[in-house]
Amino acid sequence: MTEKVSIKSAVTDMLKLQDDGRFSTLLGIGPMSPNLLQASFELARDDDFPLMFIASRNQVDKDELGGGYVNGWDQTRFAADIKKVADEVGFNGLYYLCRDHGGPWQRDKERNDHLPVEEAMKLAKESYLADIEAGFDLLMIDPTKDPFQIGKVVSLDNVIDWTVELIEYCETERKKRNLPEIGYEVGTEETNGGLTTTDKYENFIQRLKGELDKRGLPMPTFIVGQTGTLIRLGEQVGEWNYENSIDLSTMAKKYGVGLKEHNADYLDDVTLLMQTPAHITAANVAPQYGTEETHGLLRLYDVEQQLYRDGLVDDASDLYHTLLTKAIKNGRWIKWMEGDDTKLTVEQALKRPDLYQIILDVSGHYVYDEPEVKAEINKLYSNLAKNNIDGQRYVVERIKNPIRQYVKTLNLTGLTTAIREEDTK
Repeated sequence: MTEKVSIKSAVTDMLKLQDDGRFSTLLGIGPMSPNLLQASFELARDDDFPLMFIASRNQVDKDELGGGYVNGWDQTRFAADIKKVADEVGFNGLYYLCRDHGGPWQRDKERNDHLPVEEAMKLAKESYLADIEAGFDLLMIDPTKDPFQIGKVVSLDNVIDWTVELIEYCETERKKRNLPEIGYEVGTEETNGGLTTTDKYENFIQRLKGELDKRGLPMPTFIVGQTGTLIRLGEQVGEWNYENSIDLSTMAKKYGVGLKEHNADYLDDVTLLMQTPAHITAANVAPQYGTEETHGLLRLYDVEQQLYRDGLVDDASDLYHTLLTKAIKNGRWIKWMEGDDTKLTVEQALKRPDLYQIILDVSGHYVYDEPEVKAEINKLYSNLAKNNIDGQRYVVERIKNPIRQYVKTLNLTGLTTAIREEDTK
């Protein structure tokens, strides 16, 4: 079996490949469901590119810290299920388990409870330790969700101090356990300040590097910079900026790290094709793929309803209403709303048919693991199978479409082989 290339080495190899004229942008995929995992592995197997699965603390975390809403995964189950899917599809390439937005206050409850910094940091470390022990390859250190600084950019002094403290903790625990090298991701995607200009970006890198060097700690693998991307209500509403992107990526490369772009969902082909001339090393996409799966499930529901009307199904599922009701009551749609709709209560939303499709689009995937939703999906699949329709396969193929768009435009095909060859030089 070929030895795994660490994510830090893979990014170093990609920066070297740029010097030889090979530019690619890694795709960070939010692991919204087992169907999405399967779609990702099948595409990566066929097109020979590395996978990065980026899980936030709300999505995947220790049961003792509240667990995750995606498939009931904690870190250990997440890692095991990903390996299982990889084995089932015959994938033998590179894939990386990545912590997206780890750190203090990154669980909604911790932020809403306004936990003091000492307690929030303690819980962040507990979560990171579970990541490390489960074999995560990349940890994002993000202490920018300070609930005491709502509407403000968190002090850069605090960001650097907390970032260094958390990296030092993770490295100490990793070395205690004699575990392989892991990568770190730092920075912020905030648009109301944050690392939006070259000067701010370099100042952050220089100050962080100075503090890390003092303690003999590694430089990050990625630094997040604001390239102009922004998602609202299932759409890309940002204004992507090529000039800012190339300036930030050039600055990052000076220090041997890659520029990471967040909120890269729903980008058009022109913007995606410009990612490689901008030398962006990696881009994260998450909600878009969850929305695509929801759309696929609802199209299957439409088919099932037609079969029911035609007398080909005896007892149709109630997937639409179950998914909608659970999604509304879950409440996670609120953070995607704008204007007065941000003040809606669940009870009010239940009486707003004009918002039903929007809520399903932005938060249907949050409730896939609810027992009632799973039961209706299984009933749907069963009814379709009796009519020679493989519903699960349809959903997997549907999810592949937007991923494939990114794979082709970001020049990912063949990248695993290129990285492995570069790594052996």
